[in-house]
Amino acid sequence: MCGIFGILSNNKIDKKELLILANHARQRGKDSSGLIYFENGDYKINRSDYDIKKLLKNNGEITSNIILGHSRLITNGLHDNQPIVRENMFVLHNGIIVNYEDLWKKINLKPTLEIDTEIILGIVYDQMKKGVKLEEIPIKVLELCKGTISCALGIPEKGKLLLFSNNGSLYYGELNDNVYFSSESYPLKNLNCKNIKQILNDILILDIPTSKKLILNDIKLRTENLIPRVNIISSEEKLLKYEIHNLRRCKKCILPETMPFIEFDDEGICNYCKNYKLLNKQKPKEELFNLVEPYRRKNENDCIVPFSGGRDSSYALHLIVNELKMKPITYTYDWGMVTDLGRRNISRMCSALGVENIIIAADISKKRRNIRMNLI
Repeated sequence: MCGIFGILSNNKIDKKELLILANHARQRGKDSSGLIYFENGDYKINRSDYDIKKLLKNNGEITSNIILGHSRLITNGLHDNQPIVRENMFVLHNGIIVNYEDLWKKINLKPTLEIDTEIILGIVYDQMKKGVKLEEIPIKVLELCKGTISCALGIPEKGKLLLFSNNGSLYYGELNDNVYFSSESYPLKNLNCKNIKQILNDILILDIPTSKKLILNDIKLRTENLIPRVNIISSEEKLLKYEIHNLRRCKKCILPETMPFIEFDDEGICNYCKNYKLLNKQKPKEELFNLVEPYRRKNENDCIVPFSGGRDSSYALHLIVNELKMKPITYTYDWGMVTDLGRRNISRMCSALGVENIIIAADISKKRRNIRMNLI
């Protein structure tokens, strides 16, 4: 999950405008970063495993009139930073693709990296070989991939940059004939952009300078593993298995006989059910519909939903979208201990429901150090 951004200008990039976009993107993740800019007829791509602020400082002055970038929260491929480059194309991707391993087999290509984002370029290359029209390729990417995709796809040989998204976490605006894009609308409003629009199940195709050369510079300094693999120890794995056949359960609430202090009466009802007292009288759902009615907006998001990717918040999001028929923006704070499964559930739900997700990520290493200090 990342913050992605870009400026396509008629003149040299304004450094203040670039910093506004970059600083907002880094709220989504500070684990790694990347920049793409056009200079002396070539596309130069710098990737680093540190903060976008440091990358911009170390990069020096950029004289290009085109710059794209990202600030990343690592979820796949610890050492495989974005932008991803393959077959003389590049992509910046915000989101998580949960079925990328199966897709490599489907398109009969092999990955060169661990990161899920690479599959986007694999699909694009496969579709181009089949003669699929450029404007139809993003449709195929969104059709095949499961999970959230908001990305900027660059095909320099054709002189095109394609912006597309399946959950709306991508916006673009205009100012003085320049085009700006970002994972959120807020920084575009700060730049006083006009005609700010959300990209959702749509494609924006922009012209960029043609080039047959991408110059890639990788900076890898990290030693700490932010996404360690789980080591399976067979002897300990066996301790997790507890098989009971014909397990007795409460006929009303299905609590099992392994529940501490549980007892069953002659009818098979447990003592927890018998002692339960209803604290709140259930109200008809029509009251909830009446309650939210004043907050509905035409063609705009009308509520914010805190979203962890867990069971409760996922079900609540389903109800809000499919039952209440509201248009939410989901909000996630990743404090360093959000699980891999939780992140993937966020991706699955937001893509399936077409819901924008704003994620704010802490300094993961620093947060985990604080947690360790409090546990010791």
